[in-house]
Amino acid sequence: YHWKERDEYCNIVAIRKGTGSVAEFRSERESVSAVVAHLETDVEKGLSVAEATRRLESEGANELEEAPPTPLWRRIVRELSNVLTLILLAATVISGVEWVIETPRESALPYEAIVILLIVLLNVILDLVQEARADDAVRSLKALSAPQASVIRDGRRQKIPARELVRGDLILVEAGDTVPADARLTEAANLRVEEAALTGESLPVEKSIDPIADADSLGDRRNTLFSATAVTLGRGHALVVATGRKTEVGKIARMVAETEKEQTPLEKELDRVGKRLSMVVLIICVVVFVAGLLTGRVHGLRGLLEFSLFAVAIAVAAIPEALPTIVTTGLALGTRRMAARNAIVRRLPAVETLGAATVICTDKTGTLTQNKMSVRVLFTADAEVSLEEDDPLAGLSEPARQAVRKALRAGAMANDATLVENDRGGQDAQGDPTEAALLVAARKIGADNDAERFARRAEIPFTSDRKRHTTVHHDTDHPDEWRVFVKGAPDVLLDRCAYILVNGERQRMTETHFREVREANSKLSGQTLRTLAMAERVLPRDGADAPTDEEIEEELVFLGMVGMLDPPRPEAADAVRRAKKAGIRVVMATGDHRETAMAIARELGILTEGGEAVSGSELEAMSDEDLAARVEQVQVYARVAPAHKLRIVQAWQRHGHIVAMTGDGVNDAPALRAADIGIAMGITGTDVAREAADMVLADDNFATIVVAVEEGRGIFDNIRRCLFYLLESNAAEVITMFFGILLAEWVAVDNNADLMVPLLASQLLWINLVTDGPPALALGVEPTAPDAMTRPPRDVRHGILTTDGWKRVGIIGLIMTAGTLLALDAAYPGGFFNFLVRFDDLRAAETHARSLAFTTLVLFQVFNALTHRGAEDRSAFHQIRHSPYLLGAILLAVLLQLAVLHLPFLNVAFGTVPLTAVEWMFAFGVSSLLLIGHEAYIAIFRRNRGDDGKK
Repeated sequence: YHWKERDEYCNIVAIRKGTGSVAEFRSERESVSAVVAHLETDVEKGLSVAEATRRLESEGANELEEAPPTPLWRRIVRELSNVLTLILLAATVISGVEWVIETPRESALPYEAIVILLIVLLNVILDLVQEARADDAVRSLKALSAPQASVIRDGRRQKIPARELVRGDLILVEAGDTVPADARLTEAANLRVEEAALTGESLPVEKSIDPIADADSLGDRRNTLFSATAVTLGRGHALVVATGRKTEVGKIARMVAETEKEQTPLEKELDRVGKRLSMVVLIICVVVFVAGLLTGRVHGLRGLLEFSLFAVAIAVAAIPEALPTIVTTGLALGTRRMAARNAIVRRLPAVETLGAATVICTDKTGTLTQNKMSVRVLFTADAEVSLEEDDPLAGLSEPARQAVRKALRAGAMANDATLVENDRGGQDAQGDPTEAALLVAARKIGADNDAERFARRAEIPFTSDRKRHTTVHHDTDHPDEWRVFVKGAPDVLLDRCAYILVNGERQRMTETHFREVREANSKLSGQTLRTLAMAERVLPRDGADAPTDEEIEEELVFLGMVGMLDPPRPEAADAVRRAKKAGIRVVMATGDHRETAMAIARELGILTEGGEAVSGSELEAMSDEDLAARVEQVQVYARVAPAHKLRIVQAWQRHGHIVAMTGDGVNDAPALRAADIGIAMGITGTDVAREAADMVLADDNFATIVVAVEEGRGIFDNIRRCLFYLLESNAAEVITMFFGILLAEWVAVDNNADLMVPLLASQLLWINLVTDGPPALALGVEPTAPDAMTRPPRDVRHGILTTDGWKRVGIIGLIMTAGTLLALDAAYPGGFFNFLVRFDDLRAAETHARSLAFTTLVLFQVFNALTHRGAEDRSAFHQIRHSPYLLGAILLAVLLQLAVLHLPFLNVAFGTVPLTAVEWMFAFGVSSLLLIGHEAYIAIFRRNRGDDGKK
């Protein structure tokens, strides 16, 4: 801070003629008054709302330029150039050539080629639409977590979105804030700013308000705040001189064309799965192709083309092309649901990690408690007063009344909170909840009326290391004196107090006084009250050399101590219980007094019998090895500094735990980054903390963390369902095609007949479109399972697809293959079970058999979608009314299959014939065996477990 009175900017410096344009005006070289005049604003009241609105319309929003959106034609080219689409286009060409050389042509149009091309176009359209929806979801999340700025307009302090700042706005910044725009300082109290990302300066830069004539580099401009830099200490007022792309960081941003998106662990694993599938498909295609050539079942050019088309069809059948779209949709919709429940996910990997969290290390104030501090008790040397009474001063002697007034006045003076009029005719407190509570208490007894008498001239801000806040004021009633007001932690402040106010007189503090204050502190803390002490000092204003910070805060007069209460949130205890039931350990790390922290922790169920509570000083004395050895027994950390949180996170991680850590301050950033899931407070958190976090709590509520974990588990479960469903479905298609060709001689009447494939390429594409797409998307938005928070966290060391998972894919694929080939055999002459043969003509019989097999496989996948609703201990029909999207997708698939089989123009396009009611019943009966088997397994599993089934 500057130990001198700041001038009132009486020396008005006129802007030099010819240099008044925005481009030529250098705010860092001019005095504050010149900058005020140039910007046509007010250094105390800021801009008017009307003028700010006008400037916003003319100058644009305070936003950095983003990379221009990808043109539609480029998106289309990108979609058409992926491997799957190229395979499908190759199939279209092969099918078209086959149609051209047909002698005589069996159809007037190349229906199969047309159908494949239409399905390619439909897939491209669906991908483009889904991509647009995902972009909308991301934009909505950005809007929810948009940065805010403190600004004074029309003389009123208010919070506005940073994008609405304009040149001339008067902004307020303090430790923990991210600077929202380039601005010229008008006030600076011990202000230091981290500018390393912009200037390369390794240490925080101390700021001042003085003009700088030779500021050639950004690092020299000590009177200017730069957008996106972080305030690490102190506070200040500044006038915005540049916004958006005109800021220094905006100039850099314009040089960045685009940002590469980070792949999530899930996407990386899906890539690995895709590569494995591609290798398997390639091997199968080669084996089948070579087998067809060696067996002599390929005759002439047409046969070669048919077999090539068959090989392509296998590739199409094996690739779950809907998977990337469904994963993107699941993550986007999941994060939107979480945002609606006040958990804003900033990084998608956090969604995957949330379900695996084993430890939540949480703050107390505002997270587990209501963050609505109110002063309940005031202790002075003369009296102990309840501030909950209508008239707290009633019955007190005059010296005792004055002692109460002086103590609360000190709390109101060493204070940055403000009370503003609201629309309801009352007042709202803005600022730190503790300071707001002191301001409200002082106003209640009229101790805040001295604000005009004591004009603040300097301050020494509160920091987590100092644990006290000091302000220096000019006493207008005593012009020759400076009045110093201090508030802080009692144990810290007592060490700096040499005197105490007793019966209206200043007395030297004795051991008895120290003991009485400490006993009162312990008593209040034991009642779960947060304590804060107030002191003052009078210094002569004699023009002597300025005292140092340490000298100012010595020889203080102890005035009193308040006990404040921040009660637990009503839902916090239940949230802790749910977290523990889900196998998650809950640990409290707070800066509060040990007794207060332990009392709240016991009330919420965090501190249990056998659990330990450790203070910051004890933690400081531990080595990293000692902490790691004890960390699993410690449930409460009290009086901890932000630096301690990093050690706590690392100690848990050494034991293999997945740690979620909450934080709100600048110094919490290292711990938030080190944690597996960094969680910042959206209301009380600083911009730096929010930037370092993976998730932001819009309501600062611990219960929201538990809700987010539940949602995260549900999202992961749904993505896992989709993956297994798609892999099982595609495995069934591949195995069906593979064995269909290898076993064709057992089905065909004439072994020398042309190649008979079980399904056409267009039919495989139809299956992928109708039964892979909508049901899989519906599975991706299934409600979170009722048991999501009753099972332990998943082990992140195991991937989604374990050995057992691959076994399930193979088994389900073989079951569906067996049923599909059974249907093919039953309707084809010459087979083992040809009881559904309707046609003597071989080509007609082949089309009929293929139609029945086609329908059976579609219904298999419909029933398989139902089985994925359930779990190893839950029926597929359990609360099925809560799955309207899945039921709708199943109904849609069945109706579309009816259309393909019974509409003549679709019969021609897809090579199908209508089925009889008996054949539909047969297909339905065979395919339903999959669901019947699942339900039988559930019944046996429950009976063996002794479950009554009421879940």
